[in-house]
Amino acid sequence: NMQLYNKITLFFWLVFSVVSFLIVTYQSITIGFDRWAYYYIIPFVTLMMFFLKRWMMRRMIAHQKFLAEKAAEEIKK
Repeated sequence: NMQLYNKITLFFWLVFSVVSFLIVTYQSITIGFDRWAYYYIIPFVTLMMFFLKRWMMRRMIAHQKFLAEKAAEEIKK
């Protein structure tokens, strides 16, 4: 089921961004911010992937609804 896959991947990106942020923050505190600061790009990119995936899911749902309405109008004609 595609909806289940979409929800799982959405959850994956969110969890991965939180976990990677926590790991990078911990490593920055323990080892040094100067060595780990550029790794903050990983949580940023994964968070952007989460928002992109969510936006695309909503866009696809709206498009499927539009196609269903269009098909219903064609049947009525």
